Amino acid sequence: MTVDWKGVFPAVTTQVAEDMSLDLDATQKVVDALIRDGVTGLIALGTVGENNSLDYDEKVRVLTAIVEVTAGRVPVVTGVSEYDTRRAIRYAQAAEKAGADGLMLLPPMVYVPKPHELAAHFRGVGEAVGLPIMLYNNPPAYRTVITPEVMAMVEDVKTIVAVKESAPDTRRFTDFKNAFGDRYVLFAGLDDVALEGLWLGARGWVSGLTNAFPKESVALVEAVERGDNAKAVEIYRWFMPLLHLDAEHDLVQSIKLAEQVMGRGSERVLPPRMPLIGERRAEVIAMVEQAAATRPDLTIKG
Repeated sequence: MTVDWKGVFPAVTTQVAEDMSLDLDATQKVVDALIRDGVTGLIALGTVGENNSLDYDEKVRVLTAIVEVTAGRVPVVTGVSEYDTRRAIRYAQAAEKAGADGLMLLPPMVYVPKPHELAAHFRGVGEAVGLPIMLYNNPPAYRTVITPEVMAMVEDVKTIVAVKESAPDTRRFTDFKNAFGDRYVLFAGLDDVALEGLWLGARGWVSGLTNAFPKESVALVEAVERGDNAKAVEIYRWFMPLLHLDAEHDLVQSIKLAEQVMGRGSERVLPPRMPLIGERRAEVIAMVEQAAATRPDLTIKG
């Protein structure tokens, strides 16, 4: 199985109404605006999409709404973030039925599996669906490391085609390339080391802050693709104060607040999360406003 996934895949937000119900219309507006601004794919119901704050039926409703508004314009890859393999298979099969183009499969939540258990979890989902799968490595958030040993155990699972690398250690991109060549498509998954990942072989970027500044995110990746490293570095340095937010514990609240400041969505989040308050809220607003006031020139010279 092969995929043409590349470019910028924002981890889109799930919009919430004032009464804490799902706002599917607002979610569709957020998604449509991102596509119109040039993103090349979408991650539905990732961490930023508050996957683990939703029940099964809500996840299916959100995904169905996103697939509907996307209407085939870009791939829709949905997060599969569950406590165990049975639940992961159930949602993965529902996502396939709902029209998703792929899955972003996380390790089991809560329990930290041993390598052979993690490989069995990935294999179980991979053999239960026909969709291409991106594995999601994020040890700081989920306490589980997807090691080369694990990747070797699932190398024969045809549906597992990609890895989203969100560990802060960028050496992993080179280690994966040395170990597996082009067997797996690599994606940069941590915003504040995204450029390094792209330089080291990542084909695309799963991004949080793209929700607030999609055009700049797309321009950064396009600069790398055409070899304009000076422009890529210029955009990256401008973006970096905000990109650091993606590595913080309150990234969901910060990204949704950034969306709101930029007129693209609401800062409302689902419990147990709550909107940012006090100095932290003021700090994030000031960062977003500073970025908006100093946007780089995205004109391609020559």
